Formats: sequence, C-alpha cells, structure tokens
Amino acid sequence: MSASAPPTGPRRNSSGLGRDLDLLDALASPESLRGGGLGVSQVAQIVGRDKAAVSRALATLADAGLVDRDDDSLRYFLGPRLYALAAHTAQAALVQASRAHLRRLTQVTRETSHLCVLQGGNVLTLVSELSPLEVRTTGWAGSTTAAWRTPSGRVLLSDWDETSLTRWYEAHGQDRALIGPLSPETGPFGFPVLPEPEPGTAPVTDFDSLLLELKSVRERGYATSDQELESGVVAASSPVIDFTGRIVAAVNVSAPKARIGDRLDVLGSYTAKAARELSSQLGAPSR
Repeated sequence: MSASAPPTGPRRNSSGLGRDLDLLDALASPESLRGGGLGVSQVAQIVGRDKAAVSRALATLADAGLVDRDDDSLRYFLGPRLYALAAHTAQAALVQASRAHLRRLTQVTRETSHLCVLQGGNVLTLVSELSPLEVRTTGWAGSTTAAWRTPSGRVLLSDWDETSLTRWYEAHGQDRALIGPLSPETGPFGFPVLPEPEPGTAPVTDFDSLLLELKSVRERGYATSDQELESGVVAASSPVIDFTGRIVAAVNVSAPKARIGDRLDVLGSYTAKAARELSSQLGAPSR
C-alpha cells in the first residue's frame, strides 16, 4: 500500500486518540517528509476521513503543539512538542540504562561520575553518581556548561563534520563557561571557579584549537580537563554511541586534582571502558 493510499480497513481503536494517531502517522510518512508536510486534503485521503473533520482535528493538535502548519503552504507537519516529548523519553531511557555503569565506574575510581548530553548547544548533566569519599566533587544533575570548556562537551562534538562545527561555534564559541544562575565565585563542585582562560592556558581557545582537540579525542577515545573549569578539579569523558552509530551522550568522571595527580589518562581509560559497555548495551555497531 502506498503512503498516500487510504487504509483498507478500520483500526481497532477508531475513536479519540486512535484517530489522532492516524493523523500523526500520516504526517510522519515518507510523502510528508519529502514534501515538507501535507495539506488537509492529502491527510484526509491517507486516513480515509472527512476533510472538515480532519481539518478540525489538525487544528486541535496544532493548539497542543503536536503538529505545526506552514502559513504560506498551509501544509501540516509534526510539531515541536512531539519532538520534545520523544527527546525526554529517549533521555529517560538513556539515564536508566546508564545507572549501573555509572555505579560501577564510581566504585572502581572512587570518584563522582556523570552522564551528559548536548542541549541547546551546551552540555547538560542528566545524572550523577557520587563518590563515597568525604572529599569529592558533587553531583551536577540539571546544570549546564559551555561545551567548548568541558571534556564532555568536546566528546559530544567529536563526531560532527566541520561544517556543522563551524555553525555551532559561531553560535556558542563565546559562551561563558558556566551557564545559568550559578555563583560567580564558586562552581557546582564547590571549588573556586577559574576566570575565562587566556590563550595558551586551555586546550581550546578558538575554532582551530577546537578542531585539533576533537582530532585528539577521536584518536584517544576520551577527553580530559586539568583544572580548566574549576580550580582543583580534573575530569575525563568518553563518548556513548547508540545503535545508529552516533554519539548520544558522554560518560564523565570528575575528581579533586590532589587525589588524581598525574593519573588523568588512567581516569580517561576508565571512562572509555564504561562508555563502551554502555554503548554496547544501546546496540552500538562494532568499530
């Protein structure tokens, strides 16, 4: 049956939510995606319903943000709220899958571990597993940092092509290290925040140095930070890959510099192992 052909028989649930799902299915069809959406008549033909009823239903879905309409072409397409709900669902599943891996990582390193994703061009920490030690970096779930200033951010950008990186850097290359209502004197780990880095004191200070650092991340399989964001804090991050082969998250371990010393690369190897195990659980293809 073609994407534009009417259904051959009624769905079991032919009222309410079932009819709305028919409309969403139509707007998710290849025909809709190729054409930048569908007009009311096209949707009505696909679902086999009255055009006026379909128009009213689409207007209701648009009011809820589940579909949207182009004012010029009058075509409907899947809306931003639907994508936001899907993203939350994916993140919730990712957090659930990561918990056991973060616990093992914290048990092995005895340091605080985190799962991070890109959001709005910056790094959002979804969940943290606290170190059992009294002197430790603390959890940072829900806080956001500039991607270029953190190892997790550089890991999350490491599979982007240069064109996409150029656009991202134009929008976010000047972001402050700490995003949001955080104290200017004390960072989320309780350590003094360092001032913005001078050229040559951090691995990434401009676009060219970002490209070099991302090349290094791809070669090593992890990124590190030595007191780059906060005085006395070091960190290492590695990429989490899903079944599509894309980097969808970063596993991170942060620790006091005094305890890690010059063993930051060892910390990186631990994060890489944990990230590989989580990636395997998510169905990542073999490399």
